[in-house]
Amino acid sequence: MESVLVKEWMTTPVITIGARDPISFAHQVMKEHGIRRLPVVDEGKLVGIVTVGDVREASPSDATTLSIWELNYLWAQLVVEKVMTRKLFVTHPESSIIDAAEIMLDRKVSGLPVVDDRGHLVGMLTESDIFRMLVKSRNNVQLETGH
Repeated sequence: MESVLVKEWMTTPVITIGARDPISFAHQVMKEHGIRRLPVVDEGKLVGIVTVGDVREASPSDATTLSIWELNYLWAQLVVEKVMTRKLFVTHPESSIIDAAEIMLDRKVSGLPVVDDRGHLVGMLTESDIFRMLVKSRNNVQLETGH
């Protein structure tokens, strides 16, 4: 498995969002595409990542005394760059998937943006991609051995 590369299992194309987009739009994109994290790009450069957890934390509490109209107004004003994570852990398409998985375990993150030599975002590697690789590898071994 050491020879398996990130580029073989990463998800492409990557759905991204802009740093100045409203957090409500990020939430909508995540729901529509069934994803839990969005890389944030600004002028083509990866500048952060926003997760479902970030959106949840930024959501208004049910305990507020604000009206629904005030809540909606405030929610519409909040932009992604205010809640995104800026300290990024990334991987490279030519990296070993085991090395990428180790970064994810060590850093306690469930996904890594994949960037090329120029720093351009070329994919996303998530826990689901690694699980998919493991299951496919096991199925291939079973086919080869007949078990």
